[in-house]
Amino acid sequence: MNVLVTGAAGFIGFHVSKYLMDRGDSVVGIDNINDYYDPNIKLNRLDQLKKYDNFSFTKMDIADKKAMEELFSNNQFDGVINLAAQAGVRYSLENPHVYMESNIVGFLNVLEGVRHHKINHLVYASSSSVYGANTLQPFSEHHNIDHPVSLYAASKKANELMAHSYSHLYGMKTTGLRFFTVYGPWGRPDMALFLFAKGILEEKPINIFNNGDMIRDFTYIDDIVEGVVRVLDNPAEPNPDWSGDSPDPATSYTNYRVFNIGNNSPVKLMDFVEAIENAVGKKAIKNFMPMQAGDVPSTCADVTELESVVGFKPNTSIQQGINNFVQWYRDYFCK
Repeated sequence: MNVLVTGAAGFIGFHVSKYLMDRGDSVVGIDNINDYYDPNIKLNRLDQLKKYDNFSFTKMDIADKKAMEELFSNNQFDGVINLAAQAGVRYSLENPHVYMESNIVGFLNVLEGVRHHKINHLVYASSSSVYGANTLQPFSEHHNIDHPVSLYAASKKANELMAHSYSHLYGMKTTGLRFFTVYGPWGRPDMALFLFAKGILEEKPINIFNNGDMIRDFTYIDDIVEGVVRVLDNPAEPNPDWSGDSPDPATSYTNYRVFNIGNNSPVKLMDFVEAIENAVGKKAIKNFMPMQAGDVPSTCADVTELESVVGFKPNTSIQQGINNFVQWYRDYFCK
């Protein structure tokens, strides 16, 4: 296939692109290389991707309507994986406008490109953040998600609603993927694992929010990628049993699906820190902090639907995943 991957210089986009090319697909990657975190790691990811003959890259912002129209007109894509977005729950409190520009306007441009060029399947990143104030766990795609607690989460729910409207209006096949706390080599420097490993290695205090009383469904990057690609290969189909009398949020009468991709094995934050300490071989200096606005105390994914439809569920253990990350971190920063 010839696949467009937006956000190709990002953490997940880099790994997805690499996986696709390793199996023989061609990838056209775009990214705006913004400075939300150090652009050098994005450029270094791109350097890895550019070693492939079946990869081409253009620096581009998905919010640029004209550039996106030209991109779709100049290429014949078999599938689109939209991973470009303004990430980060906490940053959405500081700079809300950028979330509307990238996550709403940009996503609309992607939808329009898929629509006008009759592309077989759009797979796009949603987030576990959409579960917001929900407390019944594990979180299921069949649960209502009407109570987001951050603008980031609201923008991701908006993506799912926008995708459904395009599936209804134009018959487009769209699948949203709710990622649960992704971690691993080449990860984002603003994420907890990166910050914790850096602090422990440098013997500096690490900030632990909600006084450590947090639970997360940490999901290793290889498991995320496997799920993304399997979903790409299984385009959304209508649910023949869907009923407007009791509407199922996970499926539809049209070509629309959403899936959780999580480890289905939540970990206490303090156990996560201990696993990093074990991998690094040093103890952390802990600075306990209150809960931050927009955050939630616990996440856990029900991945029954993902396993049923594509035959896969994440299974990498926390200790193995963290060991892999710490080895990469030392190779990347400490040599």
